[in-house]
Amino acid sequence: MKVGGSDGLTGRDVAVTAGGHGSPEDLVRVLRAEGIRDRRVLAAFRRVPRARFVPPQSAGQAYLDEPIRIPHGQVTTQPSLIAKMVAALALTGTERVLEVGTGLGFQTAILARLAREVISVERFPTLAEQARANLAAAGLGHVTVVVGDGTLGVPDHAPYQAIVVAAASPQVPGPLVEQLAPGGRLVHPIGPGGREQVTAFRKEADRLVADARLTAAYFVPLVGAHGLRSRQGRDGR
Repeated sequence: MKVGGSDGLTGRDVAVTAGGHGSPEDLVRVLRAEGIRDRRVLAAFRRVPRARFVPPQSAGQAYLDEPIRIPHGQVTTQPSLIAKMVAALALTGTERVLEVGTGLGFQTAILARLAREVISVERFPTLAEQARANLAAAGLGHVTVVVGDGTLGVPDHAPYQAIVVAAASPQVPGPLVEQLAPGGRLVHPIGPGGREQVTAFRKEADRLVADARLTAAYFVPLVGAHGLRSRQGRDGR
């Protein structure tokens, strides 16, 4: 079972020690083992050191294929799951991408290596602030991180040729569908929060058509006006 923005579960370890010895290449090896063949996605993982996008005390686990706890009860998405979701967007480098759920910015940085522009919306201001600092330190200037309700998208920058959501709801929020350009792709964990099917969609005319179910996974609920309410003791994005 893959792990997204959730808690209490771990994924497959890559062949590095718990002492923290590892590098981006260790993640690339596990992505290949998971069936990721997109050369641009693999190259992006080589160029983005995950250790710079996790809390300092967790840097030793950065190159394991597992989620890492971050503030506000959130957890980073498992790297192999990020790769599957991003690969399903089929980015060519010309797109404007909307990301819902910035966290500390690792997936944002991967997207920034693959797209023309990335707009990312994060519910928690302190996470957004840290993500901005992480992305700036990585030299990624074509990324905008905003604080807000992810279920509303970011209409000021729409339309988007691709959208990826790092939290779960039973259906794709209407504003995200509206902000996706015709022919655009969207990847979203579909479910109530806790056991989802990560699903890839494309937009035909004014509606979404499911292309593929990518994997089962656990995500926190997508909290907002067009999403779910926060569960007691667990905050969603």
